[in-house]
Amino acid sequence: MDFQFTTEQTLFKESVDRFIADAYGFERRMALAASEEGFSREHWRDMAELGWFGVAFSEEHGGFGGSAVETMILMEAFGRGLVLEPFVPTVVLGGTALAHGATSRAHRDVLASVIEGDTLLSLAYAEAGSRYDYGFVETSARRDGADLLVRGAKRSVPFAAAADKLVVSVRTSGLPGDARGITLVLVDRDASGIARDDFRTVDGHRASDIVFDDVRVGSGDVLGVVDDGLALLDVAIDAGIGALCAEAVGTMSVMQRMTLEYLKTREQFGVAIGSFQALQHRAVDMLIELELARSMCLFGTVALAGDASRSERAKALSATKVQVARSGRIVGQSAIQLHGGIGMSEEYAVGHYFKRMSMLELALGDVDYHLDRYLHAAATIGDTLAVAPRALETV
Repeated sequence: MDFQFTTEQTLFKESVDRFIADAYGFERRMALAASEEGFSREHWRDMAELGWFGVAFSEEHGGFGGSAVETMILMEAFGRGLVLEPFVPTVVLGGTALAHGATSRAHRDVLASVIEGDTLLSLAYAEAGSRYDYGFVETSARRDGADLLVRGAKRSVPFAAAADKLVVSVRTSGLPGDARGITLVLVDRDASGIARDDFRTVDGHRASDIVFDDVRVGSGDVLGVVDDGLALLDVAIDAGIGALCAEAVGTMSVMQRMTLEYLKTREQFGVAIGSFQALQHRAVDMLIELELARSMCLFGTVALAGDASRSERAKALSATKVQVARSGRIVGQSAIQLHGGIGMSEEYAVGHYFKRMSMLELALGDVDYHLDRYLHAAATIGDTLAVAPRALETV
């Protein structure tokens, strides 16, 4: 199988890398993280003008006909730069749900606005007690004439304070945990009945806990088919997993590079500490884990970009998430330990990469969750052969 980028993809990668190098110095990033919104609206406009928000959408949806490969290129660069802008919540999670669930001209107009950079989205799906299971939905939506009244709570909704609209999973029938009965709806961020508790996450990003108290949603704000929203969530979450794994690879690559440079320059007993054999072994382990994660990220991206079935896609992406999380922990911990005390300081970048990697390890499902999901998907398609045996080892 050919994993070489096309000429267009190579040029795209070079363009993204130049932007990140120019716009995301460490000091600039720290200032943005400390700002009120936690990211740069100017950067967001620049990204929109460069066409990044439409690169993975079909021409039918107003995009440029790319695929998960282009998203992987973007996200790996975002990981290297510790980019703060809410690309995954808006474009990957919210945008994917909108693209697959659009049933009206109004929906398509919202997606076009997302691609142009004028509208920010966030996917509100996580609930207290759900333990990463996005099919566990207690937030209810009861009929009131032609409208729905949404009542319940969502937890850790990324960049909800900046989002113009929320894509919310609600239960329109059945019981929590039932696959049938979930519906996705579009809700304005400031709709009557919404209460939001905003907070900053450990890696400098923003999130909110949201309470819905009989928030009115019109019939035109329903995405896809009523009671069949789990299929839309599957597609959006899998796209998000692929994107975050690519970001993690970019994050790991910087930690590995910074650590290697530190070992070459930091001296002890009159020599560079990189000359000590034990530390050389640790550096090699970091490189091996990085390349394992990169290979699995390519595997997951191919599953997203191809015509894999729902179960095959879930299996591939869960295997990818397990390996990337496992490798990320090893690379991150080694980076901090080999840097010593300076690795724990706020003024030094490697600690911030470690924090982001720690959040990526848990985002959209931890190792235990994805091990279970992998085995369930494998059983569904009658295949118990692990695509990557090491990916099934527990951390």
